[in-house]
Amino acid sequence: MTNRVSTLIGSPNRRKLLVPFVTVGYPTFAMSRQLAETAIESGADMLELGMPFSDPLADGPQVQLSSQVALQHGTGLGDLFELTAELRRGTDIPILAMGYYNPVLSRGLDRFFGEAKSAGIDGLIIPDLPPEEAGPFLDQAGKHDIASVFLVAPTSTAMRVRRIEQRCTDFVYAVTVTGVTGAGRSFDDQTDRYLSSLRKQLRKPFVAGFGVSSSASAKRLCRHADGVVIGSALIRLVEENGRAERAVGKVGDFLKSVRESLNGQ
Repeated sequence: MTNRVSTLIGSPNRRKLLVPFVTVGYPTFAMSRQLAETAIESGADMLELGMPFSDPLADGPQVQLSSQVALQHGTGLGDLFELTAELRRGTDIPILAMGYYNPVLSRGLDRFFGEAKSAGIDGLIIPDLPPEEAGPFLDQAGKHDIASVFLVAPTSTAMRVRRIEQRCTDFVYAVTVTGVTGAGRSFDDQTDRYLSSLRKQLRKPFVAGFGVSSSASAKRLCRHADGVVIGSALIRLVEENGRAERAVGKVGDFLKSVRESLNGQ
């Protein structure tokens, strides 16, 4: 792989990665663009764009809400590609799409990957696609030079961690807790032991997500992880500010504080 993901991950000067998550179309398409641009300006190393779906099994209440709102506006895959193309004109950081397999499969793998590549998407995270059943998906990803990222969890056995890592092209996504996404999770010594164990098992870098809600929690996870994904906390800020324009500034301030806390690690 020679795309933006592999270039970033392979950089000898790579810092701890800040990976914000923005749902396309939430709370409106225009504001999702503003939130994505603000995330990039606030120090994001990679950006995850959420593909709204009606049954997001791995997502907690905040991300589910953002999907529902986006779907009420009629947001679809076309909007994902449109937003990516707009962002790509102003940034060269990796952009990954995260969502569920049904919309991808319904569009047709060849068509989906062709459109994703043309728009400027660099990688895909599909939580409900088992790596063992991802053959056709991986074939298309390789054909279009798009990174594939799969998830490991605290319940994953050592053998399964190795199998998942083999399917990941550049890095692994480590779920920090059992259950769904959500801001305000409590990380403890058990979390530390889990991430420390992954650090020993994995040869590829990994980012940690599900529950990062403060600079302190991000810094804690990055004692062992190579970066953090933050999504629910950003959606919560938007909701707390009435889905209004002022939320964009709040999100920017929060991400800048996280970026600063990670810079010394």
